[in-house]
Amino acid sequence: MSRYILALTAAIVCCTPVLAETENQTQTTQHHDHSAAQHAAHGTKPSSAKAVPREPGQSAFAAIQEIVAILEADPETDWSRVDIEALRNHLADMDNVTLRADVKTLPVEDGYRFTVTGDGDVTNSIRRMLTAHAATMNGTRGFRYEVAEVPGGAILSVYVSKPSDLQKLSGLGFIGVMTLGAHHQEHHLALASGQSPHH
Repeated sequence: MSRYILALTAAIVCCTPVLAETENQTQTTQHHDHSAAQHAAHGTKPSSAKAVPREPGQSAFAAIQEIVAILEADPETDWSRVDIEALRNHLADMDNVTLRADVKTLPVEDGYRFTVTGDGDVTNSIRRMLTAHAATMNGTRGFRYEVAEVPGGAILSVYVSKPSDLQKLSGLGFIGVMTLGAHHQEHHLALASGQSPHH
């Protein structure tokens, strides 16, 4: 009898981990089934779903995508006037001036003169960008802008009203001056909406 009890006890001890593991597996399966049912009921995916990429891959494309999203979200958008191609052309000008133009800087009395030139399409991009920026920003922050066309591009002369701003103007340089005002974003929306923001 004692041998029978010992054998039975040993069998129970040996089987206990197996039973516990089986119970854990059953609970885990039930939990996964319950979670899947919850996600299905709410129309969502389990947390193990693959990440969705968000970067559009190209900055000009991203700028256009942002403007299109804004226009689509606005119920008052007049699609008969929308001109996304105009925005694309403007972004091409920005790219040419930022990355492909040659700039020569000359200190002048109360300011700096930037001679900006380039070949081919870059020439017209320079003239459009400098003329538009000067028209938009003239007088802002006490800076006065003048633009004159030259072979291959244009000259942008910037004059300060306070001598203390000369150092700032020197540090900004041509491309820094072109960023002043952070007005480009608003102009992108205006261009895409069929407006003429630089007039």
